[in-house]
Amino acid sequence: MNIALKRVYEESSAADGFRILVERLWPRGISKEKAKIDLWDKDAAPSTELRHWFNHDPEKWEEFKQRYFAELHARVSSLEPIFEHLKKEPVTFVYSSRETRYNNAVALKAFIENQQDRVSYQKG
Repeated sequence: MNIALKRVYEESSAADGFRILVERLWPRGISKEKAKIDLWDKDAAPSTELRHWFNHDPEKWEEFKQRYFAELHARVSSLEPIFEHLKKEPVTFVYSSRETRYNNAVALKAFIENQQDRVSYQKG
């Protein structure tokens, strides 16, 4: 399973593979052409309420992940496009936060990697 993370404001490259924007809101100040997003998966992003509560506060990181994972478990079928692309090609989760360690893309990657059996099982 090959998942990379990249800020939307960084240059895209062929090594990114399939680029998935994992934000509920479109990033400020960037055009769709410049972002080069293959899929905008709003359902992979945390709820607005959770996003506002967390506000990229490192003190809330562990609880944020627990709450976010609970949201993702409740709608895991909406992540099917991610699982499908991971079977075929490298995937890059694109995010807009300046915070590179404590953001939803980092948490989503961990969640998806913990669902590896879902990708492996469906391959065969």
